[in-house]
Amino acid sequence: MSADIDNPAASAPADAEEVQANEAVSPSSKLAEFSAEEALELESGVKLAPWQIAFETYGTLNADKSNAVVVCHALTGDQYVASDNPVTGKPGWWSLMVGPGKPIDTNHYFVICSNVLGGCLGTTGPATINPDTGKPYGVDFPVVTIRDIVRAQARLVDYLGIDTLFAVIGGSMGGMQVLQWAASYPERVFSAVPIAAAARHTSQNIAFHEVGRQAIMADPNWLGGHYIEHDVRPTKGLAIARMAAHVTYMSDESLHQKFGRNLQDRENLTFGFDADFQIESYLRHQGMTFVDRFDANSYLYVTRAMDYFDLAREFGSVTNAFKDTNTRFCIMSFTSDWLFPTSESRSVVKALNAAAANVSFVEIECDRGHDSFLLDVPEMFDTIRGFVTGAARARGLPAPGEEISTTDS
Repeated sequence: MSADIDNPAASAPADAEEVQANEAVSPSSKLAEFSAEEALELESGVKLAPWQIAFETYGTLNADKSNAVVVCHALTGDQYVASDNPVTGKPGWWSLMVGPGKPIDTNHYFVICSNVLGGCLGTTGPATINPDTGKPYGVDFPVVTIRDIVRAQARLVDYLGIDTLFAVIGGSMGGMQVLQWAASYPERVFSAVPIAAAARHTSQNIAFHEVGRQAIMADPNWLGGHYIEHDVRPTKGLAIARMAAHVTYMSDESLHQKFGRNLQDRENLTFGFDADFQIESYLRHQGMTFVDRFDANSYLYVTRAMDYFDLAREFGSVTNAFKDTNTRFCIMSFTSDWLFPTSESRSVVKALNAAAANVSFVEIECDRGHDSFLLDVPEMFDTIRGFVTGAARARGLPAPGEEISTTDS
């Protein structure tokens, strides 16, 4: 295996579509490549080879490699957790949480964040060239699961020479990955922070995902999943999928507070089907900007991975998934999250209690819906900062504000 630590594009592509295409196959982030002899065996039985995983790191690994933190991204996230996204030019998706002096303090912890398997910013996925055909995989790419995604991350951690992780943290689909890490590799995870997540995807959430997938596949430009080789993209279908999903990330109260029934740049109804209301204009904007940074096939694959996630199916019960674990858990939910409601987090907490695990639980009062974990929510930051500080002391690591001895990674 090899790693391309500094792999900038040779020249800046002309537009977002070209940047996205370039990042899918040759990311500007760090890259670990695994040869045909280093296949990744998937839950489906397929052996994926060769393959690669794109990642970013922040901070410095200490001498005994005990301060590493894996951050797991959500459905449409990426490896750029605390640095500018090369496609959008926007700051990292969790720059409020990760960085110097932040709750996940990169002055003290070595943070690793990778693009998920099946993603579209450098990790092997449907936009990757299939070595058997010389064309992009498209829907010939094997279906992946959360377990496969975490297995790929574990291979990356191995590659970096790290045996155990100080912490794994993430929200939504990232929280699913955190739970999978703790279940599959309990001896490697000292502490785990799953936020706004669940031990399995509900039928309602599967239903929302199916609406989005059908919108993509109904787009004439989807072309059976092989649109890249025909130089077209199913942008309309992907935009609709994003619009439908985005509604689930907010709460009724936040939508009402932000938009109400306010009209968009007009005083009267048009009695037509233009965007009369601000909420309509907002959702259309969300859809249009999303297609500039995400691949439609990757959307199919990553939503499917979430649908298949079910720890009880894998281990017999959620309690069995965490039997005899020594991992310290901090579970968090938000009062207004109806996509991953507090009841789902409580179920995980009950299972952890039944497994005699070390677990704390916080339900945070917030009216901003599922996406609260990505927003400026002081109680969330305080909770994570406190938990991480306590876990650091339990592991014998200096907490923020205390001296720390490091060596270059």
